[in-house]
Amino acid sequence: MKPSVLTLALAAALSAAGAAQAQSSVQIYGLIDAGVDYTTNTNAAGDNATRVISGGKNTSRWGLRGNEDLGGGLKAVFGLEGGILMDTGAADGALFKRQAFVGLDGSFGRVVVGRSFSTTYDFVILFDPLGYAPNYSWATSSNATGSSKYGMTTAFDNLIKYSGKTGDFKYGASIGLGEQAGSSADSRKYAVAGSWTRGSFAAMAAYEQINANTLAGTGRRDQTTAFHAAVDYKTSLFRLTGGVRDYTLEAAKAATPDVRATTWWGGASYFVTPVVTLTGAVYYVNVKNVAARTDADPVMYVARGLYALSKRTDLYVAAAYAKADNGKLVGLSRDDAGFGTTQKGLTAGIQHRF
Repeated sequence: MKPSVLTLALAAALSAAGAAQAQSSVQIYGLIDAGVDYTTNTNAAGDNATRVISGGKNTSRWGLRGNEDLGGGLKAVFGLEGGILMDTGAADGALFKRQAFVGLDGSFGRVVVGRSFSTTYDFVILFDPLGYAPNYSWATSSNATGSSKYGMTTAFDNLIKYSGKTGDFKYGASIGLGEQAGSSADSRKYAVAGSWTRGSFAAMAAYEQINANTLAGTGRRDQTTAFHAAVDYKTSLFRLTGGVRDYTLEAAKAATPDVRATTWWGGASYFVTPVVTLTGAVYYVNVKNVAARTDADPVMYVARGLYALSKRTDLYVAAAYAKADNGKLVGLSRDDAGFGTTQKGLTAGIQHRF
């Protein structure tokens, strides 16, 4: 029996719909990380605390990402990503605080507009021995205690970002428009970075500058700069990583000293088995441009064990110890302040990607 015209029309419509669907995709993804943490010196009385925490190894998040094939190797891309606080179920800031962008991807590279991670962040995170752990890593920011965190800016609002690759080289640049009437430089942010990878070895350099608004009294603006350099060597048995950040805040206010510090870090990982990894790391901040015997110069020592239950689910346990000089306060976390000259912590948790 011959197929009817209606049957042929339906088949053609379904075929066209399938082809259209094959040319574009939307993915729901996320990372869920929760654990139990024990920390000393968590208040002014020097008390200890045991807490359920969100993000002992990585920040919990969820998002939507997708692309549409426009032909000729060109794609439209988008991303929406928000943070999750696993201990309470609340959103970590605005709905899509982490990322909200749209752009184009092709042989020239990728250009996106909106809010996204800075180019500096994109490159530095790959050279952190702990992989940007919210607990026990100072590669992107120092401890939260003290007058400055001596860090970098992880994401830009009002962003235009480019990323590309040529052979063994990766490179990128991003600008966050200040959007201030009368001065395009006020509140402007920009970052550039590049890396080179050959076999087991990789090297990276990154620079960012963050402007504040001009002060009427001095005609100057606060300006923060952060320069990074790092190297990494990885084999099937071990990984060695080292990096440095030189941070400067040029103060615009009269009779106010600049803020300066250099952060060093290094780490080693040993792949005991395909599913067991042991990592040790040290982070040190050399505080500068302060009066003699008033610099904190904090240092933190970290050890972590990781057990991969699958490609998407990991168990981990991490311990850390931080101390500061000259009676200054120090904290293990880049987000939570410490209330003593030393702080110890122990975290155990689980991470799952979907």
